Amino acid sequence: MTSPTRPLGAEAARIAVFAALIVALGLVIVPLPAGVPITGQTLGVMLAGLVLGPRVAPLAVLTVLALAAVGLPVLAGGRGGLGVFVGPSAGYLLGWVAGVVTIGLIAGTGRRSVWRTALATLVGGVGVVYLFGIPVQALVTGVPLGATALASLAFLPGDLLKAVAATALALALRRAYPRAFAPSPRHPDAPAHVG
Repeated sequence: MTSPTRPLGAEAARIAVFAALIVALGLVIVPLPAGVPITGQTLGVMLAGLVLGPRVAPLAVLTVLALAAVGLPVLAGGRGGLGVFVGPSAGYLLGWVAGVVTIGLIAGTGRRSVWRTALATLVGGVGVVYLFGIPVQALVTGVPLGATALASLAFLPGDLLKAVAATALALALRRAYPRAFAPSPRHPDAPAHVG
C-alpha cells in the first residue's frame, strides 16, 4: 500500500508554518485573577497534530523546541534557552511531542467527525501533555505528585477551551482547504483523485 506524499519542500514549508504558528500563539497571554495565565501556545500544538498528522507534526514541535534550546525566546512569555528543559515546564514540552503524535493518530487521516477530532485534542493535547508534564514538574519542584496534579487543575479550563477551539478551527479548515491536511492513505485499487 502506498500513500501520496508531498515534495520535501512542501513538507518543510508546512513544518515551518506550524512552528511559526506555535511561536506566535505563545505571544497570546490571557491573565487570570488567580495569577495563572492562559497562553495560546498549546492551541498551536493541537492544531499541528490535527492538520499535519502523526508523522510531520512532531517535526514542527521539535523545530520550536530546537529554537528554544539555542536561546531564542519562542516559548510562552518569551522564554528560551537550555534552562527551560530542566525547569518545571520541561515535561510539558516533551509532552507536546508525544501529544501531537497521539492527536494525529486518533484524528486519523480519513473522514473526521466532530467527536473524533475533539477526542484527539482532549487525549493528545491535554491528557498526554499532562501525563508527561505533571510528574516532571513534581520532580523538579519537589512538590508531591498529588499536590502538583491538583495545582495543574487551574490550567484545565483554559486547555479545554483550546481543545474546543482547535476542534472547530481544524474542522473549518478541513472544509475550506482539505489539501492542508496530512495525505490520506489510499487503497492500492482506489482510483487516483484527479482535479
